[in-house]
Amino acid sequence: MLRATLIALIAATALPATAQEVLDEYLWQARPIVLFANSPNDPRLVQQLDMLTQAERDLEERDVVIIVDTDDESDLRTEFRPQDFQFLLIGKDGQVQYRRPDPVPVRELVRVIDRMPLRRQEMGRN
Repeated sequence: MLRATLIALIAATALPATAQEVLDEYLWQARPIVLFANSPNDPRLVQQLDMLTQAERDLEERDVVIIVDTDDESDLRTEFRPQDFQFLLIGKDGQVQYRRPDPVPVRELVRVIDRMPLRRQEMGRN
């Protein structure tokens, strides 16, 4: 499921849209991870995608979607101004919750998400 979502998101971000339009699609529905890289072949991007793919179940449980941006001219880049590789976790409220210049281990990502107030509410309902 994550692979299909990832492919769909890569294709979707290639369409002209403002950064806000891209992120508004997920507002209150999902936690986007935006991965910026200068090339689809960037070793850090490849490493990060491999880690995320291996944790598909954990990410689906936390409503994570992945957006990959390798377009130097994209509105997402204008909005967030990444330097080279950048990992962004955006909360369901649309705010940047976590930013890193290197690949993030899934274990660390899960801890960050599980400390979010909205995620704590979600866990209490289950």
